[in-house]
Amino acid sequence: MHKVALMGIPLDYNSSHHRGPALAPQKIRDALNSGSMNWCAESGLDLKKELSWTDLGDIECTDEILAFQKIEAMVTHQIQNDLKVLTLGGDHSITYPILSAYGRFYPDLTIIHFDAHPDLYDELDGNPFSHACPFARIMEEELASRLIQVGIRTINPHQAEQIERFKVEVIEMKDWEPGFDIEEKLEIEGPIYLSIDIDALDPSCAPGVSHYEPGGFMVRDVLNIIQNLSCNVVGADIVEYNPKQDINDMTAFVAAKLFKEVLAKML
Repeated sequence: MHKVALMGIPLDYNSSHHRGPALAPQKIRDALNSGSMNWCAESGLDLKKELSWTDLGDIECTDEILAFQKIEAMVTHQIQNDLKVLTLGGDHSITYPILSAYGRFYPDLTIIHFDAHPDLYDELDGNPFSHACPFARIMEEELASRLIQVGIRTINPHQAEQIERFKVEVIEMKDWEPGFDIEEKLEIEGPIYLSIDIDALDPSCAPGVSHYEPGGFMVRDVLNIIQNLSCNVVGADIVEYNPKQDINDMTAFVAAKLFKEVLAKML
């Protein structure tokens, strides 16, 4: 019986600065199947042989007007069938329609958001659904009970106001200490949704992003956080990998590594 449904969401029309994240889902799958890495998580779980998850392929997102509705409907359908949903983006705007589905089923949901940026703008360049805005929409609509952000290193005055407005719990990168136990220190209980923006990582280990912000996590930092979670991870997204900016597919393999560990934690 399946526990997790994987879906690719090749959408990047809400991106600013650079397009390209729409190409990411297939590039991540290509890395997983390249022969350069195997399908085993660090726990030893062989995800290739594990039958409790299924890849549903990509959601067709060419219609900008209907894409969010389609994403929300597809995620809702999986949750109604008792499946957790893991998505490969795509830009970060996809998290809003995903959480629009989750919020109806998990009223006590805690989001752990990995990112260089808070993504709390009220609007960016006139677009309230920009990839810089999803968590403003999510918190306005009370789609989660808590939003915890880690890796943040770009807070400006407007986003500082939004953090206060929505009571977001932010652990800025400058204050991060190795070995910090998020669940214990912040007393997290109940279901968790993970939203992983690849630019939470330092550009030195993930150059394939649209917005370079030095001073971020190393890959091992993020892996340790994921692996040490004990609460139920009911959903996750991995977003903002931009193959057009990548070097030798390095970031594709980083995203694939994160995918394996997140999937293992969800099973």
